[in-house]
Formats: sequence, structure tokens, C-alpha cells
Amino acid sequence: MSDYLKHGRIAGGIVSTPDLDAALADYQGRLGLELAEQGTIAADLAASWGCPGSAGARFAALRPLSGAHCFIRLVEAPLPADFVPTRTYGWAAFELTVKDVFGWPDRLAGSGFEVVGPPKALEGLPYFIPMQVIGRGREMIYLNEVAENTPTSDLPKAGSLTDHIFITILATPDREASLRWFEAALKLDVSTSYTLAYSMINKAFGLSSDYRTTITMVQKGRLPIVEVDDYPAEATVRQGDPGRLPPGNALVTLAVDDLDALNVAFIAPPVHREGPLYGGRRAATVRGVAGELIELLEIGR
Repeated sequence: MSDYLKHGRIAGGIVSTPDLDAALADYQGRLGLELAEQGTIAADLAASWGCPGSAGARFAALRPLSGAHCFIRLVEAPLPADFVPTRTYGWAAFELTVKDVFGWPDRLAGSGFEVVGPPKALEGLPYFIPMQVIGRGREMIYLNEVAENTPTSDLPKAGSLTDHIFITILATPDREASLRWFEAALKLDVSTSYTLAYSMINKAFGLSSDYRTTITMVQKGRLPIVEVDDYPAEATVRQGDPGRLPPGNALVTLAVDDLDALNVAFIAPPVHREGPLYGGRRAATVRGVAGELIELLEIGR
């Protein structure tokens, strides 16, 4: 384990993708992440996620050239024909800190990534310039170039052209309930709320461009972790094979000090796991208020 990891830090995210080889070419060849591990998902790992149907699925784990202990795992899975990103509850996006955000549309031209939000500054949020892309599994990835810290959080500037996930976005049917859960269950802190015209949500639901959404940051001290978004009433539960990982942005791995100290119900008891992500540490998975899968990696014991 590196010094990068601390309680609440994002240690990884899983993307479900219908074509692992093509997705690997996108994430490795275009985003510039390095391959750390590949193989098939072990049955006991899939069961620990509550997704036994994902056992045996091909996967590849990638990490940034900066060396940050944060892994994007691509797991091969069928893509439901009716899955549309940014319209269902659960993990909505992974935000990566990058350099030269205005150069990314050209770098991704001809790849499996579709630019759905060109780089632009956000109303009331001068701290970073985001860009949004959708991958082959209809996962949403934000590429954010950090400009400065916010008054309440420290935003990481990229140490490589594409660096680690520094915020995950959660779509929830009850923002306040989700915030209470993160605070009580995972010992995280509820921080600043913003109300803004959120173009990705407005486009996805056919809302007017000035429709405003409230979002709240979940942090640990000044470390940003999860952006919890209110979603319109038209949002639905994410569909897919209930025995497999969800489509799109499927699961988030968070570092925690002590699994035994958390007020959570594990899908399966914690066990020690090997590999670049786990490093022999204990891990276990829980479900949050929106049904989101959160794998917890113990770092303090």
C-alpha cells in the first residue's frame, strides 16, 4: 500500500464493458493508463460483490502513470440494449484528474469514447474545467483539469496526463438519506452543497437548460470523495442481470481504516485478497442507499 491511501480515498472503480479488448485499447492506448493485471474474476470475489454471475468474466486492471494507488477495472459483461447513462440510480460517473483538458477531444478522436460534454467551465465552480465522455459500456467518465482548491476541499492536480479517480458521482433517489448513510456507516463527512444548471442531467432527461440540480460533496476532512446528486423523479432503478455487475459505472472501491469499526452489513464477510489493488489486505463490499456497490479496502490493520 502506498501513502496515497487514507480513509475515504478512492482506490478504484469498475466499468462493465461488452468488449474487453476494445475497451482496453481505449483506456490504455488513448487515456494512457498502464496495464497492471488481467485475468478472470474469481468466483469468491464475484460473490463478495453480490454478483455471482460475474464469476469467470474477463477483466483488466489499469492504473495511472503517476503511480497513484487507484485502479480502473474493466470487466467484460453483456450490455443491456436499453441501458442509457445518467438516467438511473447508482454510480453515474468517475471523475479523473487530467492535464490539458482542452487537448482531450483530439486525443480521443476515432476511439471508443464519445465526447458528450466538451471542455468548459461550470457556473459557480471555477475550481476545475470538466469534460465528459461515454465509453463502450456506456460508462460516464469525466476528465477534469484542476485549477485550484475549493474553500472546503483539496483538489489534486494530475501527476500524469491522465491520473486517478478523485471524485465519484452518485445518482440517488434520496440525497439526504444517502448523505446520512455515508456519514453514519462509513464515517465520512458531509460537506458543501451546490445548486446549479447541470447540463448532463438536463440533457439526459430532456429538461430545460436552466433546470437546477442540488449536489452535495461527501468528504473526509478536505479530501473529496463522492458527489451525491439529486435526480429527477423520472430516474429509475438501473436494469441488467441481477446476478452480474451493473452496466456502466458498476462499483467503487474506497479505502477505510478498519472494517470492523464500520456500521455496515457486508454482502460477504471480509477476506484478505491478493493482487495489485488489494495487496493482501482485507476487503468486503456493501450496498448504499441507491443500491450502489461499494467495495471497502482495509488499510489500517
